Amino acid sequence: MVTRAIDIQNLCVSYGETTVLRGIDAHVEEGEIAVVLGGSGCGKSTLLKAIIGLVQPASGRVEVLGQDATALGEEELAALRKRLGVMFQYGALLNSLTVEQNVALPLEMHTDLERSLIGEIARTRLASVGLGHAGDRFPGELSGGMRKRAALARAMVMDPEILFCDEPGAGLDPVTAAGIDALLLTLNRELGITIAIVTHELLSIERLDGRLIMLDQGQVAFTGTVAEAKHSEHPVVRSFFYPSDSSA
Repeated sequence: MVTRAIDIQNLCVSYGETTVLRGIDAHVEEGEIAVVLGGSGCGKSTLLKAIIGLVQPASGRVEVLGQDATALGEEELAALRKRLGVMFQYGALLNSLTVEQNVALPLEMHTDLERSLIGEIARTRLASVGLGHAGDRFPGELSGGMRKRAALARAMVMDPEILFCDEPGAGLDPVTAAGIDALLLTLNRELGITIAIVTHELLSIERLDGRLIMLDQGQVAFTGTVAEAKHSEHPVVRSFFYPSDSSA
């Protein structure tokens, strides 16, 4: 039985001659919320892309749901990705499709379900994120928070075993961002889904209260709980959680 949903060993990723991740060792347990955090340019989004196979590492190993994702062929990797859900930073909704059609798209592409059942599943997912009334709207007609919720519904429509969220609260007002965090907590508690979240938002980090994986200059600077991070004397950790102290 797999207990680690994600296991990363000595991961290095480079873009050309620029090394972005250096010797990353980290893991995410099944059913937990893991928060990947750090300042801008520290490698958070690159780490997420490496886990889901969007970038090829220079070296190291990434196991996802018991499979070495760095060694899989295209068909095997595609099969693994069907077990994952991704909520992209800007939603990545298709403007030419309605919200319901956007949410239904993964089912249309990857299953043989009847169209009527696909529509029913999509509407159920939209209702679960508070958008049961908005299925016939287009993305351009939605607020930023509604687009994020629609993106979350699409990420969950295939019942993934791991949900990845890239900056889920970015660009949202504090109340709307708190609502997105509450949805993620509900998914984790009610469904037991493993969630890996990339963010630099302090309020979200505190609300989600997951196990932290903090990056700095492409390396792991800290792992532990929010409470442990707040008591850490590590200069990078302290400056992140208490920025006013470091600027004094």
